[in-house]
Amino acid sequence: MITVTGGLLDQLSEQARRAPRLRMNHNFHPADESHCHRLLNAVEPGSYIRPHRHLATEKDETFVLLRGRLGVVEFDDQGQVSATALLIAGTDATLVTIPHGRFHTAVSLAAGTIFFEAKAGPYLPFSAAEKAPWAPEDTDPETAAYLQTLCALFSC
Repeated sequence: MITVTGGLLDQLSEQARRAPRLRMNHNFHPADESHCHRLLNAVEPGSYIRPHRHLATEKDETFVLLRGRLGVVEFDDQGQVSATALLIAGTDATLVTIPHGRFHTAVSLAAGTIFFEAKAGPYLPFSAAEKAPWAPEDTDPETAAYLQTLCALFSC
């Protein structure tokens, strides 16, 4: 049995704060090839997760917020926001499921934000069709401004 403790969450948040991309995961599944992926995902404010979608029919994705505040954004195929969810730890708003095929991203709205993520495996790098063509790459100069527009959806 694996128990998630406050110590593990604190350690994961510290690793995320030090990571160049301001995020860190802790996998419970044994390998990228596993059929079921379960992990903790620590995401600090300023971390950019490029909007993407999972095209495999079994790759619906579920987030359960454990700490902090997380904004989740869903987009239509042209990049227009079609839905948002504000998850706040310790409230009734702590879980979201994103159906496969829908473009989405998440933004950390508080230091120490951690969510549990579950989706089907195996892990495969995103195909060109899974990357949002209207969203900047991680390394593009306009990434910071785009991230700010996403955060502004949640009044931050």
